[in-house]
Amino acid sequence: MPTEKRVAALQTIPALEGLAEQEYRWLATHCTERVGSDGALIFREDEPCVHMNIILQGEVMAHRRKSGPVARFVGRTSRVTGKLPFSRMKTWGADGRSVGPVWVLDIHESLFSEMLSAIPSMAQRSVTLLLDRVRDFTRMDEQAEKLLALGKLAANLSHELNNPASAAQRSAASLSAELRDTDEAKYRLGRLFRSDEEMKRYKAWVKSARAHISASAGFSLIPKSPLEASDYEEEILRWLEDHGVTEPWTIAPVIAEARIPVLMLDTLASVLSQETLSPAIATFAGSLRVERMADTVVDSSERIFELISAIRGYSFMDQAPVQDIDLPQSIENTLAMFRSRTAHVDIHLEFEPDLPAVSAYGSELNQAWSALIENALDAMHDHGTLTISIRVSGQTAIIEVRDDGPGIPEGIQSRIFEPFFTTKPLGTAMGLGLDTVQRIVSKHSGSVALDSRPHSTCFQIRIPINRLQAY
Repeated sequence: MPTEKRVAALQTIPALEGLAEQEYRWLATHCTERVGSDGALIFREDEPCVHMNIILQGEVMAHRRKSGPVARFVGRTSRVTGKLPFSRMKTWGADGRSVGPVWVLDIHESLFSEMLSAIPSMAQRSVTLLLDRVRDFTRMDEQAEKLLALGKLAANLSHELNNPASAAQRSAASLSAELRDTDEAKYRLGRLFRSDEEMKRYKAWVKSARAHISASAGFSLIPKSPLEASDYEEEILRWLEDHGVTEPWTIAPVIAEARIPVLMLDTLASVLSQETLSPAIATFAGSLRVERMADTVVDSSERIFELISAIRGYSFMDQAPVQDIDLPQSIENTLAMFRSRTAHVDIHLEFEPDLPAVSAYGSELNQAWSALIENALDAMHDHGTLTISIRVSGQTAIIEVRDDGPGIPEGIQSRIFEPFFTTKPLGTAMGLGLDTVQRIVSKHSGSVALDSRPHSTCFQIRIPINRLQAY
């Protein structure tokens, strides 16, 4: 492009506003020019960065190879980016491609000293740009990490809520039809009793059967192993067939699950006529089915309510940012978010009694616990032992998260708190989890330490209890 057109374009850049004509002209004559179409590669991750870039037209999207689908804008029209004077930037941290046609002017780092002499105000402008860039990138990285963590949390909660919600839905859908059938069965049964005395004997048997079910809820002589339970159901089925009960295959599972012994069925057969026995047992089994469905709805609703309560406690929804935090409850609320992953994990909670509350940002502490617990579960592949302990030493609360995974190799232990350093597969993590933990703990005037060896990795967090010390 002609120099005059470059000068005119440079005059539209906010970061360069107020330069003298000769200063704009210096930039226009000491730069190299690049023009690219949509999708053109502007810079490549890990390659040396040696130019200050002035974007005159178009936008540049950066994408880190280890960040999966997360991407961010690093430059738009009228932006100054790339390597700046006083910057310690050595290489590009991501791949950058144009979004739409792009027009960029590059100034090589070898010209920075001459540029600062020719344009003295570029020193202050560069410092301002550097500070703005650090702030913007920090905010974007924090947001990206939170979105990634939120996605994982949502997946865990979806899995955990799906089971009780599905159970409640199935039971509720079947309950109304079962209630209608049970009512009709009771009417039919009432007409079949030959006398009031027979009906009284049936009611007495039902009362004793329910008493037996209630008493055997915690203990029963009937075996509970899957194989033995199946054998017992077969025994009940044969008894029903021998006594001419209609559709015994629908009744046997209910009677067997209720742990009604065969001897009690013999008692019922002895007090009822043959024609009354079949509908009587069917009606009783139908009542048990209805009650079981209702119990399932209640239990599932309670489970969902517990999860919602845990979510509210985890996020500190509608609560002040800083408050007195019950550390054991905070840990337990966080663990509830990972319940779908801990079915095969032996969890040990070792909390000292009468632990004092800690003045802290509750939601941020939970974010730190989440990162440590998730790392431990990833290390153990969701199979192993997770130990979380809390104790007090003087005016300091000490929280330790320990797993029996393979451990962190000694050669990389010094790097695990570095931003974007991760050992996880491509696209599954950004490498900001432990960096976030360190920043949150530092915000609370605390410290994080690591002790790792094969089958024993422990992260220890120390935070002051006294709020005046923490803030």
